[in-house]
Amino acid sequence: MLLKIIRYVKGYIRIRITGYSTERFLNACSHRGIILWGLEPKGRAYEMNISIPGFRKLKPIIRKTGTKVSIVERFGLPFFLHKYRKRKMFFAGALLFAALIFLMSRYIWNIDIRGNLTYTDETLLKFLKTREVENGMRVSEVDCARIVKDIRKEYDDIIWVSASIQGTHLIIQVKENEDTIPAMDEAASPGNPGQNPGDGNPKAAENPGDGNPEAAENPEQEQPTDIVADRDCVITRIVPRNGIPMVSEGAEVKTGDVLVSGQVPVMDDAGTVVAYQYHESDADIQGRTVIEYQDEMELGYEEKEYYYDKKTHLPLEKNAYFVKIGRYTLEFGNIRNQYRAWEMYGCEKQLCIAENFYLPISYGKKTARPYESDEIKYTKEELQQRLSRKFQQYCKDLEKKGVEIIENDVKIYTGSQKAEAKGRLTVLMPIGRQAESRLLEIPAAEEQDETGE
Repeated sequence: MLLKIIRYVKGYIRIRITGYSTERFLNACSHRGIILWGLEPKGRAYEMNISIPGFRKLKPIIRKTGTKVSIVERFGLPFFLHKYRKRKMFFAGALLFAALIFLMSRYIWNIDIRGNLTYTDETLLKFLKTREVENGMRVSEVDCARIVKDIRKEYDDIIWVSASIQGTHLIIQVKENEDTIPAMDEAASPGNPGQNPGDGNPKAAENPGDGNPEAAENPEQEQPTDIVADRDCVITRIVPRNGIPMVSEGAEVKTGDVLVSGQVPVMDDAGTVVAYQYHESDADIQGRTVIEYQDEMELGYEEKEYYYDKKTHLPLEKNAYFVKIGRYTLEFGNIRNQYRAWEMYGCEKQLCIAENFYLPISYGKKTARPYESDEIKYTKEELQQRLSRKFQQYCKDLEKKGVEIIENDVKIYTGSQKAEAKGRLTVLMPIGRQAESRLLEIPAAEEQDETGE
């Protein structure tokens, strides 16, 4: 491959040899060190490739052997430049294009977020923008380690993050905690959001050692963490695997109370605490608590009837095409129309060279489709059926997360403006989340006694 590139840059010629002494011609070229390649017989003649300097050395050989040489075709960069030598603007444009490509390769033009389910791309991109991570920033200014730390710190449900740069493409991969229960927050209304349903896997929380000065100074020492209550509840079961339980079954706890401590006291023969052993606490904890449920829906819905072309029987549409370069947009066509109601949708695609070399250029299409709408009212039975189905699905989602419903006090109400289902659920569910442990100090008097001994 490299040899082909070198030959193309230097240029070469394909020639045809005719006469009675073609073999003598080939031997003479070999004797004088003239390299020939691509030799092929063509009837009573031979065709072959030869370099430009080698072609200039053929005159005495042709005279001596009595052969005839004709040029079949010319290849390579020198012949290409000679052919287009008068087209200076073409070469100037090519150089300018190469310079722009090189310049744009210094910036990030696409941020791709993968693996997110709970949080949308727009939410994460908006957060990254507050940290000055956005399209158009220099590749040299991207701190992947900082991006990972900021996302982990901001979103507790994201337990793993990686960031990498490929060309002009910033790839951020995340993994969310599958043991969380997003259905509780989704079911709660904006005016009355439900409490955090908790995390059935305390170890999946953010690294508890962050911010602990002693743990930072001595990284070999195990970082102590506690399990604290993430909601008000009554403890029904606690099975510690690592750490000291601070509550017993039947105890009422508040949010933030320590359930399992990662600091295990070490006592002498007199029962005096002389030191602490630090652990990352681990336990299976279940509690009885109350979940507020609220869901609502409108009494009716809008039914759309689209306009159709009488001749083609296709939906009436108005299209507009656009090209976006950076912050500037150039549109072709117009989607304005005289209809009272219409919906607009479209698509946009960013220009990409190869796989990861994105450019700040995108193109797309916008389409407007007019329609007429009618207001359709639900019957009382339909309202109850829809709200009941959503509530049943909500309960199934809870059961998949290990939540057991022991009492249901949710009812459906129909008003003049909307219908809603609201009430309380008494449940048994996993309780607890990891939290940094506040290091306990040994009393000064006890330390002096130990030093005196």
